[in-house]
Amino acid sequence: MPCLYISITKNLAKKIFWLHSNEIKENYKSINIFEVFMTSQPAFNENFFYKMNLRQRKANLRLIKSSKNEVITPYDNLKVSEEIYWSHYYEYPDRHFEWKNGYLEEKPVGDFKNIRLAAWLDLVIKCFLNAYPIAKVVQLEFAFRMVLSTGISIRKPDFAVVLNDNPVILKDDDKSYKGTFDLCIESISDCTKKGIQRDTVYKKKEYLQSGVKEYYILDESGKEMAFYRLNNNGEYENIKPVDGDIIKSKVLPGFQFRISDLYKQPLIQEMAKDQLYQNFVFPFYKEEIERADREKKRADREKRRADLEKERADLEKERADKAEYKIKVLEEQLLKLSK
Repeated sequence: MPCLYISITKNLAKKIFWLHSNEIKENYKSINIFEVFMTSQPAFNENFFYKMNLRQRKANLRLIKSSKNEVITPYDNLKVSEEIYWSHYYEYPDRHFEWKNGYLEEKPVGDFKNIRLAAWLDLVIKCFLNAYPIAKVVQLEFAFRMVLSTGISIRKPDFAVVLNDNPVILKDDDKSYKGTFDLCIESISDCTKKGIQRDTVYKKKEYLQSGVKEYYILDESGKEMAFYRLNNNGEYENIKPVDGDIIKSKVLPGFQFRISDLYKQPLIQEMAKDQLYQNFVFPFYKEEIERADREKKRADREKRRADLEKERADLEKERADKAEYKIKVLEEQLLKLSK
């Protein structure tokens, strides 16, 4: 039967099995085989496990596929306290976890086409904020906490915007945002029904209730692509595209993009000539050109300096060779005279 092996450190394993063993057993009732074993240790021993040197040992959690042939990970839907989430799972390496009402939710890895689409929009937003610095952009590593009527939810949007005039200031040393994001953007990154519902249904409700002013859902397939704005009635309404294609933001006045360009992903130099983007992309493009020109000039100066140094070194070598030749000739003449 196929297996999924996941390596975890002793400290993580200790937390999971020392503090949450009952919850794990409850969460994985459908697993055929559930065993924990130590590398180079034939049997699991809690006392040894607790005292084990972190630098010398690792624990391996072995989970066998369930009878329904679905791979189960030790994280998804794992019951943990909010305190444990913040202290251990929030900055977990190589994985991104969200938390809702006592349970972990692992954010799936996106496919390349959706990552590329989201990266293009992220670039355009950064161009706009470079020209009009009215807000800050945060990436996937940044979460915000929402107190909802249904409980507490901690979410990590793929990227989000915090306006400078937001009542809660985003500080340089913050590791999470204490307020509510003004704009959240999620990229559909899971083809499963559960993954799609998380972004299109559950997060939409949570962001609405917490007061996120605009919510964009990106989907390269186009099926779930959506752009929402909070209206005066406290409800999300679809942002009506201008001319059937242009999305204009109210959160970022003056920021706009074509839905079709999300798929085409035009280059900076192309957008700099496009009237739709010119006002905010051209300054960024101009700065990039000027920066590249400065770098080229600096490189040229370095090359000229290097060439001069080489010429100087060649002249010194030529002088040294001539001097050495003269000395050799003189030595030969002296040798003849001495005879």
